[in-house]
Amino acid sequence: MKYSDLHRWDLPPKEAVKLQERLRKKIVLRKIDLASVRLIAGVDVSVKDNISQAAIVVLSYPELKELSAVRARMKTRFPYIPGLLSFREAPVILECVKKLKEAPDVFVFDGQGMAHPRGIGIASHLGLFLGIPTVGSAKSHLYGSFEPPDRGKGGFSIIKNCDGTPIGAVVTTRENINPVFVSPGHLSDIGSSVSLILECSPKYKIPEPVRAAHRAASLVRP
Repeated sequence: MKYSDLHRWDLPPKEAVKLQERLRKKIVLRKIDLASVRLIAGVDVSVKDNISQAAIVVLSYPELKELSAVRARMKTRFPYIPGLLSFREAPVILECVKKLKEAPDVFVFDGQGMAHPRGIGIASHLGLFLGIPTVGSAKSHLYGSFEPPDRGKGGFSIIKNCDGTPIGAVVTTRENINPVFVSPGHLSDIGSSVSLILECSPKYKIPEPVRAAHRAASLVRP
């Protein structure tokens, strides 16, 4: 699969922040047409001994049957800095993207989309490279304020930034279990992102595309 190579990744942190602020203006929010989605990809990265291993697993939708998986490994070249995760993980993810034989209809990232201090988490940032709808589904809170959602499956509350603008949702995907933090990346919106994540979470807290990618990324490869 091809993608747009918008910039290099080996930037000093201050330049990376300035780039995020410029790219944020290019993000487009719009409803995902879930009725037309047939292939959905989960994306995750594991890091061990300064080596990053990424995996993209493609599943059928809405059946959530695993169809294929690709992996890539490389040296981890960017430090861990909250808010700059894309500069650490994107290069190895894009190596995986090159291996995809068919473009999925939606990518779901283990990370943030708009619910980010500068409005451009890894799902948003790489959405600009991919030109395909992207959604962030994170296990923990990074940015924004919210009220606790209802503890029943399907409960959610809106995440807002400092001026009150909605930037994502806290979503209960399994009854009486801590929620996930969902935010649109690029070419998606809050409502359709929440619907997609709930549809992708029939049994477990973590949506199936992300669970599958996490398993694949954690596998040891020589």
